[in-house]
Amino acid sequence: MSWQAYVDQSLVGTGNVDKAAIFNSEGNSVWAASPGFTVSPNEMREVVNAFKDKGDANGVKSVQSTGLHVAGEKFIVLKADERSLYGKKVRTTTCLTTCMEIALLTQDYTQGREGIVIVKTTQALLVTHYPETVQPGAAANTVEQLADYLIGVGY
Repeated sequence: MSWQAYVDQSLVGTGNVDKAAIFNSEGNSVWAASPGFTVSPNEMREVVNAFKDKGDANGVKSVQSTGLHVAGEKFIVLKADERSLYGKKVRTTTCLTTCMEIALLTQDYTQGREGIVIVKTTQALLVTHYPETVQPGAAANTVEQLADYLIGVGY
């Protein structure tokens, strides 16, 4: 099966992921991608660095406090280990409050319902996005199962 077929059939074709890309493990070569799903070199450096980070004394990686950017969007990272990164999209709400003739502009950062699942195999990085209509667990299972298969065949 071609790398594009893995994206089209094994990831997006399941309905549990709406966008996906497969990179080499260094993040500097795109092997396949959904149309319009562009992950920049800087964003891939963030991903690769998140996997390289061993975490603090409690095992918490810096990406869990800074977040991660994928395809121009910011995500709060909920899970970060040596194999997987799971994130939820950051939604910003801008509020204008007038208090005693002073206008205050504030932004509230909350988790959205769409997210990302990124899984590292021996030779590849599976970078995926799921829409708000998909349960995070269904997306994670889809991506993790493909990763298991690729590891099993040497990738």
